[in-house]
Amino acid sequence: MTGHDRDTSLDTLLDLHGRTLFVDPEGKYWVKFVVIRVEASEARPHGLSYSLTLHDDTGERIVGFDNAHPISEGSGPSARRTARYDHRHRLRTIRPYDYSDAGTLLEDFWKEVDAVLRERGVI
Repeated sequence: MTGHDRDTSLDTLLDLHGRTLFVDPEGKYWVKFVVIRVEASEARPHGLSYSLTLHDDTGERIVGFDNAHPISEGSGPSARRTARYDHRHRLRTIRPYDYSDAGTLLEDFWKEVDAVLRERGVI
């Protein structure tokens, strides 16, 4: 791999590991990053275990992008677990997420954070 092929946004994402940032003037909403390199696998073909989350002042997760567990397709008794791990949470809703690269993950996460903060009149 040449320097031109390297995904520098991955360095940015990895540097965020372990950080917690307040994202509103009153310090009621905060984001937390957990990002660890792992061996590439079927569940994590990009070689990352990640969790990017937005929380409110009670600690409840409002938004999350992660690959901690497989997700279910469908609902109710007919729901089936898939081998797909990349997904996003918004309150109690879980949707698949198409991971393409670290930069896009960060961009998509911050867009969702901003949308929620706008909906709640925070920004």
